[in-house]
Amino acid sequence: MRQCDDASFFLEKYNWQILSFYGNYLLLTNKRWNAMNQKKRHSLLCPNCRKLISGDDTVCPYCGMKKPSSPWQRLIGRGLNDGDQLLKILIGVNVAMYILSLLLSARATNLSFNPFFFLSPDNRSLLLLGASGYIPIDRLHRWWSLLSANYLHGSIMHIFFNMIALRQLGPLVLHEYGNYRMFIIYTFSGVFGFFVSYLAGVTFTIGASAAVCGLIGAALYFGKSRGGLYGQTIYRQIGGWAIGIFLFGFLVPAINNWAHGGGMLAGAALGFLLGYQERSREKQGHKIGALFCVLITALVLLWAVFSSLYLLLLS
Repeated sequence: MRQCDDASFFLEKYNWQILSFYGNYLLLTNKRWNAMNQKKRHSLLCPNCRKLISGDDTVCPYCGMKKPSSPWQRLIGRGLNDGDQLLKILIGVNVAMYILSLLLSARATNLSFNPFFFLSPDNRSLLLLGASGYIPIDRLHRWWSLLSANYLHGSIMHIFFNMIALRQLGPLVLHEYGNYRMFIIYTFSGVFGFFVSYLAGVTFTIGASAAVCGLIGAALYFGKSRGGLYGQTIYRQIGGWAIGIFLFGFLVPAINNWAHGGGMLAGAALGFLLGYQERSREKQGHKIGALFCVLITALVLLWAVFSSLYLLLLS
């Protein structure tokens, strides 16, 4: 009976202390849990290096990017981060424009058994969609065709070879230059290549080969500049591509060698000006430049498509 009374006395005397300790423990645990959840909620991927950082960081601790959590930085960083996806989008846009050109010239589509002309859109649909050259630029003042012509093709074999080349060369340039610089090189090389062919008096021209040759030029510059066993191997292999393209251009009629040469020259020059990954990481200016290329390309292609449909409805 005495033991029971002692136990009751102990519980009555120290019960408030036990409850207080337990309550403080629960409060502290709850605060820690809330802090962990808060940290998780504010974690994000750095738009530049794609590593997990806190949303409260003013500078990325991994790459040094300032204000990595700002909406503007995240908008720029989100668009072109996945190199493989970028290549798929480029190929998809080229294929979509090719299919549209066939649909616009359905009655005049060439079904020749000659592989170079099989499933060829007619010149009218290609002109409406933004083919470039002396005639579209000088007579119709379509300077925007210097960009749109990079996404048009004249036959199933034409687009097949260009997309295969893009798929094979693209990963190398993406790896050595980064996604943003790669797209800048691709876009401006295509424009410059067709500008050179315009100056040379080429009347009517299309194809992604000028832009693809820009990737060849950038890869050649990288291999020559880097040196060493790896650089020399790249230079020799890509040099074989360059020689093969020019030989093909001289042996096969209607190949725009001026655009190929201009694109390759522009790619090498841009590789020098923009730099590659081993020398410097991609900077904010590269991202802004790539976003500018995306916006201009989208606007030009949308204008080409809708203006073509409008003119066809009027005719």
